[in-house]
Amino acid sequence: MKITGNADETFKQSMLDLPNFIDRTGRSRFGDSIIQGLVVTHASVDKKAEEPLKTEGKVICELVVTEDMLNGGGNVHGGCSAYLIDMCSTLVLMACGQYVHVSQSLNIVYHSPAALGEKLRIINTTMNVGRRTMTARTEIWNATKHRLIASGVHIKMAPSPSSKL
Repeated sequence: MKITGNADETFKQSMLDLPNFIDRTGRSRFGDSIIQGLVVTHASVDKKAEEPLKTEGKVICELVVTEDMLNGGGNVHGGCSAYLIDMCSTLVLMACGQYVHVSQSLNIVYHSPAALGEKLRIINTTMNVGRRTMTARTEIWNATKHRLIASGVHIKMAPSPSSKL
């Protein structure tokens, strides 16, 4: 599948094998089955409309809801939504060249449920990318029912230098 958008071709090529890009150790990790189904469809970096001296990254992902994403009520678990917001907002920061960062804050609003087999569209945009902190906004949409599932703002920061004890 071709990824649309003007992002760096090397970045877009690495997104075609997302599980390997995220973890190259080959070990089993939290959320592996979710990442296996995640498909990046668009990646771009453009001038920010509101502030032409800044850039804005955008990455769109798609995913079909599977059994391992559900809570006891048969809808996408809130923890799964949080994981998707964390991972996908990180991808949009990477599209802007920000590879070394740690989470500082993740704020989520849950809007409506999504059930087994429904298709999700996850739209991620940068709000601000600075030297020390960066912020991305994520919206998880139910593409099947045209409803907003969850939205979140993820603030990341450069890690502290390791201590030399």
